[in-house]
Amino acid sequence: MDIEQIRTLIELMEEKDLVSMEVASGEKRISLTRHYATPPTMMSAPTVEVAPTATPKSAAKTGNVETAPMIGVFYAAPSPNDPPFVKVGQTVKAGDTLGIIEAMKIMNPLEATQSGIIEEILVENGDVVQFGQPVVRYKN
Repeated sequence: MDIEQIRTLIELMEEKDLVSMEVASGEKRISLTRHYATPPTMMSAPTVEVAPTATPKSAAKTGNVETAPMIGVFYAAPSPNDPPFVKVGQTVKAGDTLGIIEAMKIMNPLEATQSGIIEEILVENGDVVQFGQPVVRYKN
């Protein structure tokens, strides 16, 4: 199997929310397993592990958080030369764009689910975020 076939299998696993998959073609066999462990673990053949590459700066603090709705790369601004969508101390309304998560070459807006004041942005621009990972924390 070539790398593109393996990437296609990984995308299928993510799309169907599969934990493991085994595929055989002739004498070739590949087994893929997704792990949601923290901290990141090393990849080893024949297991492919998807684990966080970044941890929230202060997930233990109090306050409501917005979490990543999918696995992908977080972007704080629409393009490198534009200002970020939100800054610490900014007031946002439900539906406002907080950032973008790129997943499978598709740019998905991360929208506020509530109104409030941004107390902390828990990830950096370009960080890989995991499903359910806190991204933004609101003031209480």
